[in-house]
Amino acid sequence: MKKYIILLILPFLMGCDKENFSNNNPYLPNYGFSLNINMSLPQYSNLQFPSNAVYINNGSAGVRGIFVFNTGSGYVAFDAACPNQALSSCSTMTLSGINAICGCDSASYSLFTGQAAGMQYSMKQYRVEQIDAVSLRVYN
Repeated sequence: MKKYIILLILPFLMGCDKENFSNNNPYLPNYGFSLNINMSLPQYSNLQFPSNAVYINNGSAGVRGIFVFNTGSGYVAFDAACPNQALSSCSTMTLSGINAICGCDSASYSLFTGQAAGMQYSMKQYRVEQIDAVSLRVYN
């Protein structure tokens, strides 16, 4: 009996992969990029503390730049473009504490989850790899 239970559970365990997530959104194109962040630099030093975010718009990361956020248990990165709006002059979100606010529809997205109540698409998420105590790599 135990063998059958293990055989039933094994496919579920093998199917779990934290690196396999979909960030497709019909409003936002998929741009490939890789960005290294040194948190010992002043513009990124807030990331060393939980519940802090930084906006990075260096022209090559994301569609409208990216938000990198320290959740307290790791780091997440999201595109700064409103996920439920076509690209326009108001579609770059702004930081407001632990939320990102879309200028087009005033939707408030949580930087912990990337989701907003009642909205179809969540924020476009990117992969984050912690290289060492003060270095991150954000990539698509």
